[in-house]
Amino acid sequence: MKTIIITGASEGIGRELARQIAVKEKSAVALVLAARNVARLDDLARELRGHGTRVDVIPTDVTDQQACRHLIAETINRLGRIDVLVNNAGMSAHANFEGFTDADFDWSEKLMVMNYWSVVWLTRAALPHLLASKGLVVGVSSVAGLVGVPGRTAYCATKFAMNGFLEALRAELAPKGLRVMIAYPGTIDTDLRKRGFGPGGSPAGVSMIRDDRAMPVETCARLIREGMEKGRREVLMTPRMKLGRWLRLLAPQIVDRLAMKEVKAEFRP
Repeated sequence: MKTIIITGASEGIGRELARQIAVKEKSAVALVLAARNVARLDDLARELRGHGTRVDVIPTDVTDQQACRHLIAETINRLGRIDVLVNNAGMSAHANFEGFTDADFDWSEKLMVMNYWSVVWLTRAALPHLLASKGLVVGVSSVAGLVGVPGRTAYCATKFAMNGFLEALRAELAPKGLRVMIAYPGTIDTDLRKRGFGPGGSPAGVSMIRDDRAMPVETCARLIREGMEKGRREVLMTPRMKLGRWLRLLAPQIVDRLAMKEVKAEFRP
C-alpha cells in the first residue's frame, strides 16, 4: 500500500487532491493529512474513509521544524514507509516593494519559512524513506515561481527558492531513484489570496490579482494528480502559462507587460 503525505490538506488544493486520490485509488493508498486545522482534517478524513482509504490525521504547523520532523517520524511509526511527499502548504502575499516597511520585512521572513524552509525541512526528514521507496517529492509552486509578478516580490522569492531547491534535488538524486515534480498553478478559485499577507502584514482581505480566469480547484488538483501518476517533471496548467515560459526567453518585455495586466488596476505600482 502506497503512503502519500499531503501538507496543507485542510482546504483548497490539498483538500481536493486528497479527495481525488481517495476516490481513484481507494484502498491502494494510505493518506496522511497534515495541517493546523484539526477539525477540518478530521471532517475530510471521515469522508475519505468512506471510499475504503486508510487516512491518518497528523496535525502539523509546517513553520515549526520540529513539527515537520514529527510528521515524518509519526508517519513511519504508523505506516512504515513514505512513497510520496506533497509539499502543498503555503501562504500568499501581495505588497508593492517600494512601500515596504519594517513590518513588511517581518512577514516576508515568515512567508519564506512557510513556503520554502518547510519544504526543505520536510524533504530532508523524509529523504531516507523516499530513497528507500524510490519515491516522489511534489512541490506545489505557482506561476509566480516562473515569472516575476508586480506586487508579489516576497511571494515570488519564496516560490523561486522552492523551485531551485527541488530542481537541484532532482539532478542530485535522480541516479538514486528519487523523482521530483513541480506543479505551477496560476490563479485558482480559492480564498488563498484573500487570507494571504497584505501591506503591513494584515490579511489582504481581497484578491489583488484578476480572478476572471480563475481555474476551478477541482481542475488544478486533477492536473497535479495526473502529473503524479504519469511521472511528469512539471505541470504547467494552461496554454497561456506554457506560452509565457517561451516568451520569457524570447521577448521578456512582453511577459512583464502581461504580468502587470494580471494585477488589478487599483493595486498596481
